[in-house]
Amino acid sequence: MRIENARRSVTALSTAAVALVLGISEAWAAAGRPSPWETGMQEMVTELGQSVSSFHTYLVWLITAICLFVLALLLVIVARFNEKKNPVPSKTTHHTLLEVAWTIVPVLILVAIAIPSFRLLRQQLVPPQADVVIKATGYSWYWGYEYPADQGGFKFDSNMVTDQAALKPDQPRLLGADNAMVVPVGKVVRVQVTSADVIHAFALPSFYIKVDAIPGRLNETWFKAEKEGVYYGQCSELCGNGHPYMPIEIRVVSEQQYAAWLAESKQKYASTDDTAPIKFANAQ
Repeated sequence: MRIENARRSVTALSTAAVALVLGISEAWAAAGRPSPWETGMQEMVTELGQSVSSFHTYLVWLITAICLFVLALLLVIVARFNEKKNPVPSKTTHHTLLEVAWTIVPVLILVAIAIPSFRLLRQQLVPPQADVVIKATGYSWYWGYEYPADQGGFKFDSNMVTDQAALKPDQPRLLGADNAMVVPVGKVVRVQVTSADVIHAFALPSFYIKVDAIPGRLNETWFKAEKEGVYYGQCSELCGNGHPYMPIEIRVVSEQQYAAWLAESKQKYASTDDTAPIKFANAQ
């Protein structure tokens, strides 16, 4: 029985390896959603996301170089200072050059990591002037979006599509929403995020955004999508038994399509009991 299980495990691992090798190009080709056998980040469609992806690759190579260097040192030590070659151990206790090197080199490595890291943090936390402002409110368990008066002054709820037959061709299961957030391509979009009940998190990997939605607090993030398409995210905070069913769907369209969608949505989501225009405060 154990042998049979072992054979099945080996077969499964072999199949997985083959699928990984054959399907890696397909996984990398997909954008806006997770792909089977995906080994890296989703394709980034914002300048900030692309910078973070490049920084991640830079760190991987840096870590690899450090690990190989340490491995080489260990092999040299094992080969040159084993008991057979050195029956009488060395009694060296200090080596000035070596002590200076193992102090200075780690500091230089940290500086090489810190400079681009701080630059990315500043780019992420200091948003440019926004072209579009949208308020995203987390509920248990769906999202609500509000567009200010200069963008139509309407709001709507976005729930996961539960009926498989109702999914659009470009909507994956458990990620498709009945009403998506729509934004124009090439414009700076500021998203003000809050919650009406428990702590949620607004996260979209392809835009490299993730911000907590906290009751009574207004947080914000921003993005500037450089490519039209449909991009998906999810609530990334354990918020209850409906947590896996809070997808985020953002459709990036041309300015003409966005203007047409605004005109249509203003009529579709028009409020009958509240005619006051929606105004947003600045997040502090």
